[in-house]
Amino acid sequence: MRKQVVAIVGRPNVGKSTLFNALAGEMISIVKDTPGVTRDRIYADVTWLDKTFTMIDTGGIEPDSSDIILSQMREQAQIAIDTADVIVFMTDVRQGLVDADSKVADMLRRSHKPVVLVVNKVDNFEKMMPDVYEFYNLGIGDPYPISASSKLGIGDMLEAVCENFDTEKAQEDDDDRPRVAIVGRPNVGKSSIINKLLGEDRVIVSDIAGTTRDAIDTDVKRNGKEYVFIDTAGLRRKSKIKEELERYSIIRTVTAVERADVVVVVIDATEGVAEQDAKIAGIAHERGKGVIIVVNKWDAVEKDDKTIYEHTKRIREILSYMPYAELLFVSAMTGQRLNKLFDMIDMVIENQTLRIQTGVLNEIMAEAVALQQPPTDKGKRLRLYYITQVAVKPPTFVIFVNIKELMHFSYTRYIENKIREAFGFKGTALKFIIRERKDKE
Repeated sequence: MRKQVVAIVGRPNVGKSTLFNALAGEMISIVKDTPGVTRDRIYADVTWLDKTFTMIDTGGIEPDSSDIILSQMREQAQIAIDTADVIVFMTDVRQGLVDADSKVADMLRRSHKPVVLVVNKVDNFEKMMPDVYEFYNLGIGDPYPISASSKLGIGDMLEAVCENFDTEKAQEDDDDRPRVAIVGRPNVGKSSIINKLLGEDRVIVSDIAGTTRDAIDTDVKRNGKEYVFIDTAGLRRKSKIKEELERYSIIRTVTAVERADVVVVVIDATEGVAEQDAKIAGIAHERGKGVIIVVNKWDAVEKDDKTIYEHTKRIREILSYMPYAELLFVSAMTGQRLNKLFDMIDMVIENQTLRIQTGVLNEIMAEAVALQQPPTDKGKRLRLYYITQVAVKPPTFVIFVNIKELMHFSYTRYIENKIREAFGFKGTALKFIIRERKDKE
């Protein structure tokens, strides 16, 4: 059974993200005094007393706006309305009751969902209560005065929210669904890929660079198996980061990679692999994640019999530090080969969690040492005593040697290659820890 879902909706700049962050206890939404900064809905689990629920921070609703972003934000809010069990409708006491609030209230009334009306920025309850009473005119129940930034009145508001929960719904178990982060530069088609897999426009897609400003989680189901896709804000070159907003988006990409089991690095086929792509892939590599390189917009490339070979060679050269990464050429526009992505994700996760018996590992290592003698230095020879696997995600091995300094990176790579020859480990990094153990003699 799933958790209850609470959506915060309202016009831009009424303080939805501030409330969301106060409840989630961390900076999850981007907060900036520019209308239209919360570009997409964000999820977080919130616990209050004995209740845990999922909160959605939506984009602002601007009912009469023809602006592409604001009109799409309205669609996002509509999706939130459709998926929420309880809706928190947020207004601003300083701006007072405006025409747009009435239009939003009509939209919410038609949803027939429980609505908790919240009036934000009430920093002084005694002085400002007469202004709060004005919001009774919306006709959707009692207004709850709060100050999201000062965390005033939030307890009463949460009580009202929890009273509307369907108590028969049980809490869900620990989430063991595969988590897949979609990362890449702006406009390479990350959101389009997720939308194609979903078959609905859940993530904002626009030809304005940097439309997806925040990382959002999307549930995808295929053949009865569930996946969580994390769509991240596009990364840009540092020279282009003029606002702290973009810098924050980069931190978000790193945290999205941290949360993921598999990282899908999306590259634009028409532009080829860029230095920034290598940096993004490097984040995943350093953290030992499963990696799939998806070359999107393949339909827009003029091809002959050598095209795919040349693209592959160039990508492998620039991403030479991760030869294990899987490669897939797709088109989000036409859906070409996108169905193969799930099979690849399943394979990479299988490899990430693969465990090899110690006896088998030591046989492989003994054979490798016999084929290529370990390095020597000033008459001292490296000896490899024993290897064992100690962890998964990524598969991690400990090798016991006599002199740690003699175990050069190149020889560790040689042992890694021998293990990969035997077991594949496609799509996942392998981690090696070298431990010193003195000779028993």
